Amino acid sequence: MKRNGRLYLALHTLGHMAGEPERTRTSADIAAHAGTNPVVVRRVLGRLRKAGLLTSEKGHAGGWRLARPPQSITLADVYLALDERLIAEGGEISAPACSVEHALHRRVTDVMEDIESSLIERLAATTIVEVRKVDE
Repeated sequence: MKRNGRLYLALHTLGHMAGEPERTRTSADIAAHAGTNPVVVRRVLGRLRKAGLLTSEKGHAGGWRLARPPQSITLADVYLALDERLIAEGGEISAPACSVEHALHRRVTDVMEDIESSLIERLAATTIVEVRKVDE
């Protein structure tokens, strides 16, 4: 499976934050550690802030911090906050008049939705604390 860059960045960042939940981190520091651009970090973490997982403060002493205890943040919380799907959707019907294609599209869509639900359920069973690397 292709790694989802935004999800990976978010989980990696939250994993580090779980180790020091009171510490504030700047977008530049996170970007340097993750090997990306601070603008990318702000876009990704902005979605987590909107979902209530992070807080941010502007200014010289500003940065990002966990908004909730790390043991209460699940991987599903992060996945859903990013509003992305790892499982491809059914796509468009290329032959609208074909009954076989309609049936196939419905079946594939149902299967993909079941997989997505199962994925979210499994992600909900793990917190960012549980996946955090202990020996940083």
